[in-house]
Amino acid sequence: MVKKKVGIVTLEERDEIQKLYKRHSGLVDLAKIVSADNVELYEKVVCDLGETNTKFQDWWNKKGEKYNWESAEDGRWQISFETCEIYLVTQ
Repeated sequence: MVKKKVGIVTLEERDEIQKLYKRHSGLVDLAKIVSADNVELYEKVVCDLGETNTKFQDWWNKKGEKYNWESAEDGRWQISFETCEIYLVTQ
């Protein structure tokens, strides 16, 4: 795996994606313990997870376009929450 620094975001932008990341992680953990027998709660978790995934991907798409980050067909962007730096990660 290769990591290459391709940009940096503002503290506010970092906070936006960090909030979405934490929400996504929490929902994934919750989905693991919610029983499918509890249909109403299970459906809510799945719906929230879908919405969060969409917001997460939208954030990356918008920032990638705004800052014109280098990308790769087999790559993905990654953020360092400590430094606000963006990396392109490829195999």
